[in-house]
Amino acid sequence: MSLTPSAYTVLGLTAIVAFLVAVLVFAVLRFFAAARDTRRAMGGGAETALLSAALQEAMTKLKAQERATAARAEASERLSGEIISSLTAGLLVVDLNGEIRILNPSGRRMLDLPESTGPEEHQRSPREQPLHDVVAECLTRRTAIVRRAVILPETGHGETHLGVTVSPLFDREGQPHGAICLFTDLTAVKDLEEQLRLKDSLATVGELTAGIAHEFRNGLATIHGYSKLFDLHALPPSYRPYVEGIRAETESLSQVVTNFLNFARPAQLTLTRVDLRAICERAAEEIRPDTRALGGEVNVRGEFDVIDGDDVLLRQAFSNLLRNALEACTGGPAPPQIVIQSDIDHAQKLSRIAVTDNGPGIAPALRERVFRPFFTAKRNGTGLGLALVQKVVVFHNGRITAAASPLGGASMQITLPLQGEQTSLR
Repeated sequence: MSLTPSAYTVLGLTAIVAFLVAVLVFAVLRFFAAARDTRRAMGGGAETALLSAALQEAMTKLKAQERATAARAEASERLSGEIISSLTAGLLVVDLNGEIRILNPSGRRMLDLPESTGPEEHQRSPREQPLHDVVAECLTRRTAIVRRAVILPETGHGETHLGVTVSPLFDREGQPHGAICLFTDLTAVKDLEEQLRLKDSLATVGELTAGIAHEFRNGLATIHGYSKLFDLHALPPSYRPYVEGIRAETESLSQVVTNFLNFARPAQLTLTRVDLRAICERAAEEIRPDTRALGGEVNVRGEFDVIDGDDVLLRQAFSNLLRNALEACTGGPAPPQIVIQSDIDHAQKLSRIAVTDNGPGIAPALRERVFRPFFTAKRNGTGLGLALVQKVVVFHNGRITAAASPLGGASMQITLPLQGEQTSLR
């Protein structure tokens, strides 16, 4: 059975008290021997009274010392508990069998464990297994593991990235009796790194392609201009479809180039106080007539808050998402059902908004690719709509992911920092 540092302290103090008791007993015995010599001259009654008083005084001192020792041990135990509970990092202590002996509140929160579960009641979940694997490695090797990166499997809000340091515990004789593990949640740091990487990628794409796109647009404008010189009525009827096709295609390609230039252009945010409910309500109103014309409905639900953002860009982003959702539902077996659901994560100071529909959905293998420029599953899509939405969200220090919808279709899930929590990466 392994002992905590506080237990070692109590054992030490108990040894000291035992030593003091031995000293007192020795003193009493010495006193008794001296009193025995005196008894012959004074009589037994005086000796008995004197001995009784000495023993009473010794017992009183002993009890006082015992109370002081217990108070110090209790104070030490209380201080240790307060330190463990106050740590912002996770603290895990296990015995040689890997059984949990201590797990502080911060560690429980990172592992999504209930606060009320004691070590003896704990049932290890698959989510926390990667952490226990590192601890088991430390117990096997009996050497410290420093700054190991560990990823806990995805929950409702994604994976959790931990920075883990584990050290073996040794007793006073140098024998191992467990391990102590400190771990920190690095998920926010990883998210910031991903945002920075994505921003750099967007900026690089813009720099490399903006000039080429301008040249394409100029060439298309020239072709379109020449096609306008033809008088359709003066042409033979068999030629007219070709000229009309040239005009239509150059107009379509010119729009694609314009959209791409908008995507490649560096984002210049004009930050103001933005009411997300107002943004979403306005975007919903834009598509509501078309949705109802198909027998469907669009609803805005949940708890909204304000953020520091660019009102124009955010309106464009949500309008684009809702328009995409409506197009995905059009032609389906059921009337379109589109929902904007918002919730506030007060602990992490985030606004979480999901745009869901009852369309055909997005295959799991394609959910990360839908935000890439020019990737589209639509017959006439340009592949820039969701890329533009992602750009707006990322430059607001947010995230957007694609998932399955409870309605049976797709769910675009956006996370944005609340007002006052905006962190610039530039």
